[in-house]
Amino acid sequence: MKKRILYANANYEEIVSKNGYFVDKTQYIEKLEMVDNPVFLRPRRFGKSLLCRILECYYNINQKDDFQRLFGHTYIGRNPTRFKNSFFVLHLDFSVVKPTGTIKEIEHSFNHTCNLKMDAMAGLSKKWFKNQVKISMEESASGNLNSIIDFISKHSLPPLYIIIDEYDNFANQLIVSHKDSLYYALTADDSFLKTFFKTMKQGRKTGDIANVFITGVLPITMDDLASGFNIASFITLNRKFENMMGFTQSETDDLIDKIFMDYEIDPSIRSQIDEVIKIHYNGYHFVNPRGEAVFNPTLLQYFLIDLCEEKQIPKHLTDMNLRTDLSWVRRLTGADPKYTEEFVDQLAIHNKISYDDRFLVQKFDMRQFFEKSFFPISFFYLGMLTRLDDFHLKLPNLNMRQIFIEYFNELHKIDVSTKYADMMQGFVNNPDLHKLFADYWELYISQLPEAVFQKVNENFYRTTFFELCSRFLSRWFTWNVERSYPQGRTDLEFVGKFHEKFADIRMVIEFKYYSNAEFKKFKTAVKDFKLQDKDTDQIMGYAQGLRQEYPNAQISLYVIYCFGNQGFRVFDVEKYFNKNAIKA
Repeated sequence: MKKRILYANANYEEIVSKNGYFVDKTQYIEKLEMVDNPVFLRPRRFGKSLLCRILECYYNINQKDDFQRLFGHTYIGRNPTRFKNSFFVLHLDFSVVKPTGTIKEIEHSFNHTCNLKMDAMAGLSKKWFKNQVKISMEESASGNLNSIIDFISKHSLPPLYIIIDEYDNFANQLIVSHKDSLYYALTADDSFLKTFFKTMKQGRKTGDIANVFITGVLPITMDDLASGFNIASFITLNRKFENMMGFTQSETDDLIDKIFMDYEIDPSIRSQIDEVIKIHYNGYHFVNPRGEAVFNPTLLQYFLIDLCEEKQIPKHLTDMNLRTDLSWVRRLTGADPKYTEEFVDQLAIHNKISYDDRFLVQKFDMRQFFEKSFFPISFFYLGMLTRLDDFHLKLPNLNMRQIFIEYFNELHKIDVSTKYADMMQGFVNNPDLHKLFADYWELYISQLPEAVFQKVNENFYRTTFFELCSRFLSRWFTWNVERSYPQGRTDLEFVGKFHEKFADIRMVIEFKYYSNAEFKKFKTAVKDFKLQDKDTDQIMGYAQGLRQEYPNAQISLYVIYCFGNQGFRVFDVEKYFNKNAIKA
């Protein structure tokens, strides 16, 4: 029976029962047991909820008889710790708490959410609790939790293991909606939320709570709850746990090996598949910028569904769910439109932004969240930026670059949808890169405000040209940006999809930019500008590595020069040399 890609499924029992593909991260369970009250933060869609469910299944005393079925195929199944199936488990998900209405209404939603989970846990543990633990829906969550802890203590029962998934979800919604008064009421010393955390702290002190595992996205709420739960151990930036979520390259390779075997996919397309997924879904460095990057697992699954079902590359490589992250950009930077434009322009044009590493490793409060100096840190935790080095953050992959170019276009009111059909249809009928770039310059670049030309560089032209083409040509092409070869990294490549009409076509483009002042030094008109020898040598070096890797590819090489806002020239390198050789 073939395994299946169960996209975004966080139900571990279901993944096992439905024979879903599973990247085994259970070796981290024994590492987590060495940490008291771990708090682990990662962006959305990185597998936090699945890890929480795995921990629930592993520690739940009521699932002891199911251990072999659930974990026999895993690392922890072969190397169990002494605490397997040893605790009552209370698994809470704060993302279902409604952050609407008054603070009393939020408290009611919180209590209702937690009480339902405690009631379910008590029901599953009847043989231990002997129906003497009654969860009142009218009682506070803290009161009911205290009753459970008290019963465990009095009857010397196994302790409770608490898992809180998305601990900050409903609080974050208050923050980004600028509902400051509600947020401060939520985290006040006498608030229901802080009282709940104080109750857990007391249970840890007495040993009636074995441990508390907390996940979320941002460290803000945990910082504001510090006095209620100052026993937390933040492991988000601990190298030992850097790859606990997200797929490493070797894990991804193993997964795709299995898919190719199970679905009998032509192995000749493997290199193109690897190429596409790496540039679109890899690139996240959460701790060590010089270490191994990880793939976003949910976005990778989005791609792999098409690979399994259709044995081809999907038309669109960006998961539509990812685009919802634009709302965070608007809300975080929207307090001052000038800051918004500066931030987005910096990333769209340069793809890097400086940050203070001290801010990253320390907790920060809600007031800092909206400060200009904290934008990079906030977006790092949200998964939109990743470490480039010890001083700069960058967009992790092509998906995020596309999103920020989309926002750049939106901020500068650049039309990218209504007047490009003839341009793109013309290219599909006759793939003439000269004409395609000329149309891009006429239709897109002509819309740029004059102030933008003071900031642009070759990265800007490369990325905006790619983003525009990807909107209309993704049925036939994928694109590589800064792909590495022995001689260096190419700027941009058009790669024909193996299952479409342009299969085996590769257009390799090197962009060169000269400001108006730099171009003036050449003392020539745009139309008379010549292809530079050093640029020819550079792109020929890339082609050498590319031909070795793809000996059957139809490779064409282009150098595109952009001169401030004065114009451009596109050179087909081989045709240019052939033409000049004939003249000679």
